[in-house]
Amino acid sequence: MLDFSEDELEELRGESQRAYDLDRAHVFHSWSAQKQITPMVVSRAAGSYVYDGEGRPLLDFSSQLVNTNIGHQHPTVVQAIKDQADVLCTINPAHANDKRSEAARLITERLPASLDRVFFTNGGADAVEHAVRMARLHTGRRKVLSRYRSYHGGTEQAINITGDPRRFRNDMGDAGTVHFFGPFLYRSEFHATTEAEETERALTHLRRTIELEGPQTIAAVILESIPGTAGIMIPTTEYMQGVRALCDEFGIVYIADEVMAGFGRSGTWFSFEHFDVVPDLVAFAKGVNSGYVPLGGVAISDAISATFADAAYPGGLTYSGHPLACAAAVATIAAMEDERMVENAAQLGETVVGPRLREIAATSPIVGEVRGTGMFWAIDLVKDKDTKEPLAPYGGSSPQMNEVIGRIRAGGVLPFANYNRIHVVPPLNVSEAELREGLAVLERAFTEPV
Repeated sequence: MLDFSEDELEELRGESQRAYDLDRAHVFHSWSAQKQITPMVVSRAAGSYVYDGEGRPLLDFSSQLVNTNIGHQHPTVVQAIKDQADVLCTINPAHANDKRSEAARLITERLPASLDRVFFTNGGADAVEHAVRMARLHTGRRKVLSRYRSYHGGTEQAINITGDPRRFRNDMGDAGTVHFFGPFLYRSEFHATTEAEETERALTHLRRTIELEGPQTIAAVILESIPGTAGIMIPTTEYMQGVRALCDEFGIVYIADEVMAGFGRSGTWFSFEHFDVVPDLVAFAKGVNSGYVPLGGVAISDAISATFADAAYPGGLTYSGHPLACAAAVATIAAMEDERMVENAAQLGETVVGPRLREIAATSPIVGEVRGTGMFWAIDLVKDKDTKEPLAPYGGSSPQMNEVIGRIRAGGVLPFANYNRIHVVPPLNVSEAELREGLAVLERAFTEPV
Protein backbone atom coordinates (compact mmCIF):
# COMPACT_ATOMS: atom_id res chain seq x y z
CA MET A 1 0.00 0.00 0.00
CA LEU A 2 1.07 3.55 -0.66
CA ASP A 3 1.96 5.83 2.24
CA PHE A 4 1.46 9.60 1.89
CA SER A 5 2.97 12.39 3.97
CA GLU A 6 0.70 15.21 5.10
CA ASP A 7 2.15 17.52 2.43
CA GLU A 8 1.56 14.86 -0.25
CA LEU A 9 -2.01 14.36 0.94
CA GLU A 10 -2.68 18.09 0.79
CA GLU A 11 -1.35 18.26 -2.75
CA LEU A 12 -3.29 15.15 -3.74
CA ARG A 13 -6.54 16.61 -2.39
CA GLY A 14 -6.02 19.76 -4.42
CA GLU A 15 -5.35 17.76 -7.59
CA SER A 16 -8.39 15.61 -6.95
CA GLN A 17 -10.74 18.53 -6.38
CA ARG A 18 -9.61 20.11 -9.66
CA ALA A 19 -10.08 16.78 -11.44
CA TYR A 20 -13.60 16.45 -10.04
CA ASP A 21 -14.59 20.01 -10.95
CA LEU A 22 -13.32 19.63 -14.52
CA ASP A 23 -14.99 16.24 -14.83
CA ARG A 24 -18.36 17.64 -13.84
CA ALA A 25 -17.90 20.59 -16.18
CA HIS A 26 -16.74 18.73 -19.28
CA VAL A 27 -16.83 14.91 -19.14
CA PHE A 28 -19.77 12.92 -20.45
CA HIS A 29 -19.99 9.58 -18.61
CA SER A 30 -21.08 6.25 -20.05
CA TRP A 31 -24.28 4.47 -18.93
CA SER A 32 -25.24 7.45 -16.75
CA ALA A 33 -27.78 10.21 -16.30
CA GLN A 34 -25.27 13.02 -16.28
CA LYS A 35 -26.82 15.21 -13.56
CA GLN A 36 -27.35 12.31 -11.16
CA ILE A 37 -23.77 11.10 -10.69
CA THR A 38 -20.99 12.09 -8.31
CA PRO A 39 -18.03 10.06 -9.59
CA MET A 40 -15.32 9.09 -7.14
CA VAL A 41 -11.93 10.53 -8.00
CA VAL A 42 -9.19 7.91 -8.19
CA SER A 43 -5.94 9.70 -7.46
CA ARG A 44 -3.50 6.77 -7.37
CA ALA A 45 -3.45 2.99 -7.69
CA ALA A 46 -0.99 0.24 -6.82
CA GLY A 47 -1.31 -3.53 -6.65
CA SER A 48 -4.76 -4.51 -5.39
CA TYR A 49 -5.62 -1.00 -4.15
CA VAL A 50 -6.95 2.24 -5.57
CA TYR A 51 -6.86 5.55 -3.67
CA ASP A 52 -9.66 8.08 -3.68
CA GLY A 53 -9.34 11.84 -3.78
CA GLU A 54 -8.54 11.96 -0.07
CA GLY A 55 -5.79 9.37 -0.43
CA ARG A 56 -7.93 6.70 1.24
CA PRO A 57 -7.09 3.16 0.12
CA LEU A 58 -9.82 0.88 -1.23
CA LEU A 59 -9.20 -2.80 -1.84
CA ASP A 60 -10.19 -3.24 -5.48
CA PHE A 61 -12.61 -6.17 -5.55
CA SER A 62 -13.82 -4.98 -8.97
CA SER A 63 -10.56 -5.02 -10.95
CA GLN A 64 -12.19 -1.84 -12.27
CA LEU A 65 -14.35 -3.32 -15.06
CA VAL A 66 -12.96 -6.80 -14.40
CA ASN A 67 -9.93 -6.02 -16.53
CA THR A 68 -6.95 -5.19 -14.30
CA ASN A 69 -6.10 -8.88 -13.99
CA ILE A 70 -2.50 -8.17 -12.96
CA GLY A 71 -3.46 -5.40 -10.55
CA HIS A 72 -2.53 -1.74 -10.80
CA GLN A 73 0.78 -0.27 -11.91
CA HIS A 74 2.57 -3.59 -12.34
CA PRO A 75 6.18 -2.36 -12.65
CA THR A 76 7.19 -4.78 -15.43
CA VAL A 77 4.30 -3.74 -17.66
CA VAL A 78 4.67 -0.03 -16.90
CA GLN A 79 8.36 -0.26 -17.84
CA ALA A 80 7.56 -2.16 -21.04
CA ILE A 81 5.22 0.64 -22.14
CA LYS A 82 7.89 3.25 -21.38
CA ASP A 83 10.54 1.29 -23.26
CA GLN A 84 8.28 0.84 -26.28
CA ALA A 85 7.49 4.55 -26.34
CA ASP A 86 11.19 5.21 -26.80
CA VAL A 87 11.32 2.95 -29.86
CA LEU A 88 8.00 3.09 -31.73
CA CYS A 89 4.83 4.72 -30.40
CA THR A 90 2.53 4.01 -33.33
CA ILE A 91 2.57 2.70 -36.88
CA ASN A 92 0.18 1.91 -39.73
CA PRO A 93 -1.23 -1.59 -39.01
CA ALA A 94 -0.44 -2.59 -42.60
CA HIS A 95 3.19 -2.80 -41.49
CA ALA A 96 4.59 -5.55 -39.32
CA ASN A 97 6.12 -4.65 -35.98
CA ASP A 98 7.86 -6.82 -33.43
CA LYS A 99 5.54 -6.31 -30.48
CA ARG A 100 2.37 -7.06 -32.45
CA SER A 101 3.97 -10.20 -33.88
CA GLU A 102 5.13 -11.36 -30.46
CA ALA A 103 1.77 -10.62 -28.84
CA ALA A 104 0.01 -12.68 -31.51
CA ARG A 105 2.43 -15.56 -30.92
CA LEU A 106 1.93 -15.51 -27.16
CA ILE A 107 -1.86 -15.38 -27.46
CA THR A 108 -2.14 -18.19 -30.01
CA GLU A 109 0.25 -20.37 -28.00
CA ARG A 110 -2.37 -20.41 -25.25
CA LEU A 111 -5.20 -21.33 -27.60
CA PRO A 112 -6.04 -24.60 -29.37
CA ALA A 113 -3.86 -25.29 -32.42
CA SER A 114 -6.71 -24.55 -34.84
CA LEU A 115 -6.90 -20.92 -33.63
CA ASP A 116 -3.63 -19.66 -35.02
CA ARG A 117 -4.25 -16.12 -36.26
CA VAL A 118 -5.20 -12.92 -34.47
CA PHE A 119 -6.93 -9.79 -35.73
CA PHE A 120 -6.24 -7.01 -33.25
CA THR A 121 -8.86 -4.45 -32.25
CA ASN A 122 -8.99 -1.60 -29.75
CA GLY A 123 -11.21 -3.33 -27.19
CA GLY A 124 -13.84 -5.96 -26.50
CA ALA A 125 -16.87 -4.44 -28.24
CA ASP A 126 -15.12 -4.07 -31.57
CA ALA A 127 -13.64 -7.56 -31.15
CA VAL A 128 -17.22 -8.84 -30.98
CA GLU A 129 -18.21 -6.66 -33.95
CA HIS A 130 -15.43 -8.12 -36.10
CA ALA A 131 -16.05 -11.69 -34.95
CA VAL A 132 -19.67 -11.33 -36.08
CA ARG A 133 -18.60 -9.78 -39.37
CA MET A 134 -16.20 -12.64 -40.02
CA ALA A 135 -18.88 -15.22 -39.23
CA ARG A 136 -21.36 -13.56 -41.57
CA LEU A 137 -18.90 -13.32 -44.42
CA HIS A 138 -17.72 -16.89 -43.88
CA THR A 139 -21.22 -18.39 -43.85
CA GLY A 140 -23.06 -15.99 -46.15
CA ARG A 141 -25.77 -15.78 -43.48
CA ARG A 142 -26.89 -12.87 -41.27
CA LYS A 143 -28.58 -13.88 -38.02
CA VAL A 144 -26.65 -14.10 -34.76
CA LEU A 145 -28.01 -15.98 -31.74
CA SER A 146 -27.06 -14.95 -28.20
CA ARG A 147 -28.44 -15.62 -24.75
CA TYR A 148 -30.49 -13.44 -22.49
CA ARG A 149 -28.49 -12.38 -19.43
CA SER A 150 -25.35 -11.60 -21.41
CA TYR A 151 -23.20 -8.60 -22.25
CA HIS A 152 -21.16 -8.26 -25.42
CA GLY A 153 -20.29 -4.57 -25.71
CA GLY A 154 -21.63 -1.08 -26.25
CA THR A 155 -21.17 -0.59 -30.01
CA GLU A 156 -24.10 -0.94 -32.41
CA GLN A 157 -23.96 -4.65 -33.24
CA ALA A 158 -22.54 -5.71 -29.87
CA ILE A 159 -25.24 -3.93 -27.85
CA ASN A 160 -27.95 -5.58 -29.93
CA ILE A 161 -26.38 -8.98 -29.30
CA THR A 162 -26.28 -8.16 -25.59
CA GLY A 163 -29.05 -9.79 -23.56
CA ASP A 164 -29.53 -7.34 -20.71
CA PRO A 165 -31.57 -4.13 -20.25
CA ARG A 166 -28.80 -1.90 -21.59
CA ARG A 167 -29.87 -3.16 -25.00
CA PHE A 168 -33.43 -1.89 -24.81
CA ARG A 169 -33.04 1.76 -25.86
CA ASN A 170 -30.50 0.81 -28.54
CA ASP A 171 -32.49 -2.07 -30.06
CA MET A 172 -34.43 -1.18 -33.21
CA GLY A 173 -35.15 -4.82 -34.02
CA ASP A 174 -33.22 -4.72 -37.29
CA ALA A 175 -29.76 -5.94 -36.25
CA GLY A 176 -30.25 -9.57 -37.24
CA THR A 177 -30.00 -10.81 -33.65
CA VAL A 178 -32.09 -13.42 -31.87
CA HIS A 179 -31.97 -14.16 -28.14
CA PHE A 180 -32.50 -17.42 -26.30
CA PHE A 181 -32.49 -18.56 -22.68
CA GLY A 182 -29.29 -20.11 -21.42
CA PRO A 183 -28.98 -22.39 -18.40
CA PHE A 184 -29.30 -20.75 -14.98
CA LEU A 185 -30.68 -23.21 -12.46
CA TYR A 186 -31.06 -20.72 -9.59
CA ARG A 187 -33.49 -18.68 -11.70
CA SER A 188 -34.51 -21.40 -14.15
CA GLU A 189 -36.70 -20.54 -17.13
CA PHE A 190 -37.29 -24.26 -17.68
CA HIS A 191 -38.79 -25.28 -14.30
CA ALA A 192 -35.77 -27.51 -13.78
CA THR A 193 -34.81 -28.90 -10.39
CA THR A 194 -31.36 -30.29 -11.24
CA GLU A 195 -28.40 -29.19 -13.35
CA ALA A 196 -29.02 -32.17 -15.64
CA GLU A 197 -32.62 -31.09 -16.28
CA GLU A 198 -31.56 -27.49 -16.79
CA THR A 199 -28.89 -28.51 -19.29
CA GLU A 200 -31.18 -30.82 -21.26
CA ARG A 201 -34.06 -28.36 -21.42
CA ALA A 202 -31.80 -25.40 -22.32
CA LEU A 203 -30.28 -27.38 -25.18
CA THR A 204 -33.72 -28.42 -26.40
CA HIS A 205 -34.80 -24.78 -26.29
CA LEU A 206 -31.74 -23.72 -28.30
CA ARG A 207 -32.36 -26.47 -30.88
CA ARG A 208 -35.97 -25.35 -31.30
CA THR A 209 -34.85 -21.73 -31.63
CA ILE A 210 -32.42 -22.68 -34.39
CA GLU A 211 -35.04 -24.78 -36.18
CA LEU A 212 -37.75 -22.12 -35.98
CA GLU A 213 -35.41 -19.28 -37.03
CA GLY A 214 -34.14 -21.35 -39.96
CA PRO A 215 -30.63 -22.81 -39.66
CA GLN A 216 -29.80 -21.61 -43.17
CA THR A 217 -30.21 -18.01 -41.95
CA ILE A 218 -27.98 -18.25 -38.87
CA ALA A 219 -24.33 -17.20 -39.11
CA ALA A 220 -23.25 -17.59 -35.50
CA VAL A 221 -24.05 -18.44 -31.93
CA ILE A 222 -22.08 -16.22 -29.55
CA LEU A 223 -21.68 -17.12 -25.88
CA GLU A 224 -19.70 -15.69 -23.03
CA SER A 225 -17.94 -18.86 -21.96
CA ILE A 226 -18.87 -17.88 -18.42
CA PRO A 227 -21.29 -14.92 -18.42
CA GLY A 228 -19.64 -12.08 -16.53
CA THR A 229 -21.59 -8.89 -15.88
CA ALA A 230 -24.83 -10.87 -16.21
CA GLY A 231 -24.08 -12.99 -13.16
CA ILE A 232 -21.25 -15.53 -13.51
CA MET A 233 -23.60 -18.46 -14.17
CA ILE A 234 -21.25 -21.35 -14.90
CA PRO A 235 -22.73 -23.72 -17.49
CA THR A 236 -22.22 -27.46 -17.40
CA THR A 237 -19.71 -29.15 -19.67
CA GLU A 238 -22.61 -31.01 -21.27
CA TYR A 239 -24.31 -27.73 -22.16
CA MET A 240 -21.26 -26.18 -23.78
CA GLN A 241 -20.47 -29.35 -25.70
CA GLY A 242 -24.12 -29.50 -26.74
CA VAL A 243 -23.90 -25.97 -28.15
CA ARG A 244 -20.75 -26.93 -30.05
CA ALA A 245 -22.55 -29.99 -31.46
CA LEU A 246 -25.55 -27.93 -32.58
CA CYS A 247 -23.28 -25.45 -34.34
CA ASP A 248 -21.52 -28.32 -36.12
CA GLU A 249 -24.82 -29.93 -37.09
CA PHE A 250 -26.23 -26.78 -38.67
CA GLY A 251 -23.02 -25.22 -40.04
CA ILE A 252 -23.13 -22.32 -37.57
CA VAL A 253 -20.02 -20.49 -36.38
CA TYR A 254 -19.44 -20.75 -32.61
CA ILE A 255 -18.02 -17.50 -31.20
CA ALA A 256 -16.62 -17.57 -27.67
CA ASP A 257 -16.77 -14.16 -26.01
CA GLU A 258 -13.78 -14.27 -23.65
CA VAL A 259 -13.52 -10.51 -23.22
CA MET A 260 -14.15 -10.67 -19.47
CA ALA A 261 -13.76 -14.39 -18.81
CA GLY A 262 -10.40 -14.80 -20.56
CA PHE A 263 -6.76 -14.43 -19.59
CA GLY A 264 -6.86 -16.22 -16.28
CA ARG A 265 -9.99 -14.71 -14.77
CA SER A 266 -11.68 -18.08 -14.13
CA GLY A 267 -8.48 -19.94 -13.22
CA THR A 268 -7.57 -21.04 -16.76
CA TRP A 269 -6.10 -18.98 -19.58
CA PHE A 270 -9.44 -19.11 -21.40
CA SER A 271 -12.72 -20.06 -19.78
CA PHE A 272 -13.88 -22.35 -22.59
CA GLU A 273 -11.07 -24.68 -21.48
CA HIS A 274 -13.24 -25.71 -18.52
CA PHE A 275 -15.67 -27.37 -20.93
CA ASP A 276 -13.37 -29.14 -23.41
CA VAL A 277 -14.75 -27.28 -26.43
CA VAL A 278 -12.97 -25.47 -29.25
CA PRO A 279 -14.66 -22.33 -30.66
CA ASP A 280 -14.36 -21.12 -34.26
CA LEU A 281 -13.68 -17.53 -33.18
CA VAL A 282 -12.58 -16.10 -29.84
CA ALA A 283 -13.17 -12.44 -28.94
CA PHE A 284 -10.81 -11.15 -26.25
CA ALA A 285 -9.71 -7.90 -24.59
CA LYS A 286 -9.53 -6.67 -20.97
CA GLY A 287 -7.10 -9.11 -19.31
CA VAL A 288 -4.86 -9.46 -22.39
CA ASN A 289 -2.93 -6.48 -21.03
CA SER A 290 -5.08 -5.52 -18.03
CA GLY A 291 -6.29 -2.43 -19.83
CA TYR A 292 -3.01 -0.60 -19.39
CA VAL A 293 -3.34 0.47 -23.04
CA PRO A 294 -6.58 -0.33 -24.92
CA LEU A 295 -6.38 -3.66 -26.80
CA GLY A 296 -8.67 -6.43 -27.97
CA GLY A 297 -8.79 -8.95 -30.73
CA VAL A 298 -10.27 -11.97 -32.45
CA ALA A 299 -8.53 -15.33 -32.61
CA ILE A 300 -9.52 -16.97 -35.87
CA SER A 301 -9.82 -20.65 -36.81
CA ASP A 302 -7.98 -22.03 -39.80
CA ALA A 303 -11.24 -22.59 -41.69
CA ILE A 304 -12.43 -19.00 -41.29
CA SER A 305 -8.98 -17.59 -41.93
CA ALA A 306 -8.94 -19.49 -45.23
CA THR A 307 -12.07 -17.60 -46.33
CA PHE A 308 -9.95 -14.48 -46.51
CA ALA A 309 -6.80 -16.02 -47.96
CA ASP A 310 -7.46 -14.69 -51.46
CA ALA A 311 -10.41 -12.39 -50.82
CA ALA A 312 -9.73 -9.28 -48.78
CA TYR A 313 -11.28 -9.03 -45.35
CA PRO A 314 -13.39 -5.83 -45.46
CA GLY A 315 -12.48 -4.35 -42.11
CA GLY A 316 -9.69 -2.59 -40.29
CA LEU A 317 -8.78 -0.12 -37.57
CA THR A 318 -6.22 2.68 -37.53
CA TYR A 319 -4.84 1.46 -34.20
CA SER A 320 -5.07 -2.29 -34.81
CA GLY A 321 -2.15 -3.93 -33.02
CA HIS A 322 -0.96 -0.61 -31.59
CA PRO A 323 2.70 -1.01 -30.54
CA LEU A 324 2.22 0.39 -27.03
CA ALA A 325 -0.79 -1.85 -26.43
CA CYS A 326 0.96 -4.91 -27.80
CA ALA A 327 4.08 -4.20 -25.75
CA ALA A 328 1.82 -4.12 -22.70
CA ALA A 329 0.26 -7.44 -23.75
CA VAL A 330 3.65 -9.12 -24.19
CA ALA A 331 4.77 -7.93 -20.75
CA THR A 332 1.42 -8.82 -19.16
CA ILE A 333 1.41 -12.39 -20.45
CA ALA A 334 5.03 -12.84 -19.36
CA ALA A 335 4.27 -11.49 -15.88
CA MET A 336 1.21 -13.73 -15.56
CA GLU A 337 3.31 -16.72 -16.55
CA ASP A 338 6.35 -15.89 -14.44
CA GLU A 339 4.34 -15.07 -11.33
CA ARG A 340 1.87 -17.95 -11.81
CA MET A 341 -1.10 -15.63 -11.59
CA VAL A 342 -3.52 -18.00 -13.32
CA GLU A 343 -2.59 -20.75 -10.87
CA ASN A 344 -2.95 -18.30 -7.97
CA ALA A 345 -6.46 -17.38 -9.12
CA ALA A 346 -7.48 -21.02 -9.42
CA GLN A 347 -6.05 -22.00 -6.03
CA LEU A 348 -7.39 -19.06 -4.03
CA GLY A 349 -10.77 -19.36 -5.70
CA GLU A 350 -11.02 -22.98 -4.62
CA THR A 351 -9.48 -22.73 -1.16
CA VAL A 352 -10.45 -19.23 0.03
CA VAL A 353 -13.17 -17.43 -1.93
CA GLY A 354 -15.52 -20.34 -2.55
CA PRO A 355 -15.47 -21.71 1.01
CA ARG A 356 -15.77 -18.26 2.65
CA LEU A 357 -18.64 -17.18 0.40
CA ARG A 358 -20.50 -20.40 1.13
CA GLU A 359 -20.01 -19.80 4.86
CA ILE A 360 -21.36 -16.28 4.46
CA ALA A 361 -24.33 -17.52 2.42
CA ALA A 362 -25.23 -20.03 5.12
CA THR A 363 -25.70 -17.33 7.77
CA SER A 364 -26.62 -14.17 5.85
CA PRO A 365 -30.34 -13.39 5.51
CA ILE A 366 -29.82 -11.71 2.12
CA VAL A 367 -27.38 -14.00 0.27
CA GLY A 368 -29.40 -16.32 -1.94
CA GLU A 369 -26.64 -18.01 -3.89
CA VAL A 370 -22.90 -17.73 -4.55
CA ARG A 371 -21.31 -19.10 -7.69
CA GLY A 372 -17.98 -18.83 -9.45
CA THR A 373 -14.47 -20.09 -10.03
CA GLY A 374 -10.99 -18.59 -9.93
CA MET A 375 -11.24 -14.85 -9.28
CA PHE A 376 -14.71 -14.74 -10.86
CA TRP A 377 -17.57 -14.93 -8.32
CA ALA A 378 -21.10 -13.56 -7.99
CA ILE A 379 -23.20 -13.13 -4.85
CA ASP A 380 -26.94 -13.13 -5.58
CA LEU A 381 -28.63 -10.88 -2.99
CA VAL A 382 -32.32 -11.44 -2.22
CA LYS A 383 -35.07 -10.02 -0.05
CA ASP A 384 -36.31 -13.51 0.76
CA LYS A 385 -34.30 -16.72 0.45
CA ASP A 386 -37.39 -18.85 -0.17
CA THR A 387 -38.96 -16.74 -2.92
CA LYS A 388 -35.56 -15.62 -4.30
CA GLU A 389 -36.95 -12.11 -4.83
CA PRO A 390 -33.93 -10.01 -5.83
CA LEU A 391 -32.71 -7.27 -3.50
CA ALA A 392 -32.88 -4.96 -6.53
CA PRO A 393 -34.99 -5.38 -9.68
CA TYR A 394 -33.45 -6.71 -12.88
CA GLY A 395 -32.18 -3.66 -14.73
CA GLY A 396 -32.24 -1.37 -11.71
CA SER A 397 -31.19 -0.73 -8.13
CA SER A 398 -32.94 -0.22 -4.80
CA PRO A 399 -32.38 1.60 -1.49
CA GLN A 400 -31.47 -1.73 0.10
CA MET A 401 -28.88 -2.49 -2.56
CA ASN A 402 -27.42 1.00 -2.28
CA GLU A 403 -27.18 0.50 1.49
CA VAL A 404 -25.19 -2.70 1.05
CA ILE A 405 -22.84 -1.09 -1.48
CA GLY A 406 -22.31 1.85 0.88
CA ARG A 407 -21.40 -0.50 3.73
CA ILE A 408 -18.84 -2.26 1.58
CA ARG A 409 -17.19 0.99 0.53
CA ALA A 410 -17.22 2.26 4.10
CA GLY A 411 -15.34 -0.92 5.03
CA GLY A 412 -12.55 -0.03 2.60
CA VAL A 413 -13.51 -2.25 -0.35
CA LEU A 414 -14.39 -1.12 -3.88
CA PRO A 415 -17.10 -3.54 -5.06
CA PHE A 416 -18.37 -4.55 -8.48
CA ALA A 417 -22.16 -4.31 -8.30
CA ASN A 418 -24.76 -5.12 -10.94
CA TYR A 419 -28.49 -4.97 -10.16
CA ASN A 420 -28.93 -7.35 -7.18
CA ARG A 421 -25.44 -8.81 -7.25
CA ILE A 422 -22.04 -8.13 -5.78
CA HIS A 423 -19.19 -9.71 -7.72
CA VAL A 424 -15.89 -10.77 -6.17
CA VAL A 425 -13.45 -10.14 -9.01
CA PRO A 426 -10.11 -8.90 -7.60
CA PRO A 427 -6.81 -9.03 -9.50
CA LEU A 428 -5.50 -12.52 -10.17
CA ASN A 429 -2.39 -11.80 -8.09
CA VAL A 430 -4.33 -10.68 -5.02
CA SER A 431 -2.85 -12.11 -1.84
CA GLU A 432 -4.68 -14.46 0.49
CA ALA A 433 -4.49 -11.86 3.25
CA GLU A 434 -6.09 -9.21 1.01
CA LEU A 435 -8.81 -11.64 -0.01
CA ARG A 436 -9.66 -12.51 3.56
CA GLU A 437 -9.69 -8.84 4.52
CA GLY A 438 -12.14 -8.02 1.73
CA LEU A 439 -14.35 -11.04 2.36
CA ALA A 440 -14.64 -10.05 6.03
CA VAL A 441 -15.95 -6.65 4.92
CA LEU A 442 -18.52 -8.35 2.69
CA GLU A 443 -19.61 -10.63 5.51
CA ARG A 444 -20.28 -7.66 7.80
CA ALA A 445 -22.21 -5.88 5.02
CA PHE A 446 -24.39 -8.92 4.36
CA THR A 447 -25.06 -9.81 8.00
CA GLU A 448 -26.71 -6.61 9.17
CA PRO A 449 -30.41 -6.08 8.30
CA VAL A 450 -31.31 -3.87 5.31
